[in-house]
Amino acid sequence: MVDKRVHARIKLAATIGAAALVASACSTASTPTSSQTPPVGLAHIHGLGINPADGTLYAGTHFGVYRVAAGRQPELVSNAVHDFMGFTVIGPDHFLGSGHPAEHSTNHPPNLGLIESTDGGRSWTPTSLNGTADFHALEYRDGLIVGLDSATRTVMVSTDTHTWQARAELHAGDVALSPRNPNELLATTAQGLTRSTDQARTFIPVPSAPPLAFVTWPQDGPLIGVDLSGSVYASPDDGTTWQRHGQLSHQPAALTAAGDGVIYVATDNAIYRSPNNGTTFETFDALGKP
Repeated sequence: MVDKRVHARIKLAATIGAAALVASACSTASTPTSSQTPPVGLAHIHGLGINPADGTLYAGTHFGVYRVAAGRQPELVSNAVHDFMGFTVIGPDHFLGSGHPAEHSTNHPPNLGLIESTDGGRSWTPTSLNGTADFHALEYRDGLIVGLDSATRTVMVSTDTHTWQARAELHAGDVALSPRNPNELLATTAQGLTRSTDQARTFIPVPSAPPLAFVTWPQDGPLIGVDLSGSVYASPDDGTTWQRHGQLSHQPAALTAAGDGVIYVATDNAIYRSPNNGTTFETFDALGKP
């Protein structure tokens, strides 16, 4: 399955705004095959988040969750090496995830639904939609969880991790929640960036936006997005106007903002850190290093 996903991402990289299709390449995946053993270091990153408990970057990957600290070898934090298609940090040592079970798992269905960790990713508990939902993106803010369910191509919302409401049908790749308006969110699609102001019930295009694949909406500072070519954009007015900032040389796989202008972008070869909202980047961690 890994080879199929890589080939699909390379092919889709030439298609503007095709991040939703990239993310859906694993929507029918079952448990990994015996040839898929966890690699040394990071690979196939699907989500990034900063843990407030220690200020450290965590990455949800095809082979579990890693703690990624500057100058240190990435640390696999749990033996639960699930395929974390969806991953987000919602509080100190408090993570949410989704995807597919670890190799040789016999006590999980093919789709994990929503799973939760309250100990920094060391252990995970199923909370809801076990066996049905496959969230390829998860976002949290002020008690609201938004998930993009690849199984139904539906935006789902929850306020308690247990009960969900199905909102708009939308083949989206990424989602970001407004820090100022609890009803507003943005989603990236193959047709372009879309906006909802009614908590994902309806979406309308954002005509001025570049063809973004990933988007992150920090508490302070500009809205940040990146397209499939690695071009980084910033919007100081919640998506009304955009300025092109820096450029990465590889296709992005995940994006998050850490605050104070710091953003992280994962690609297939490294995690990059920018201290200035994506204007310049440095390599934070090179993937696959021994």
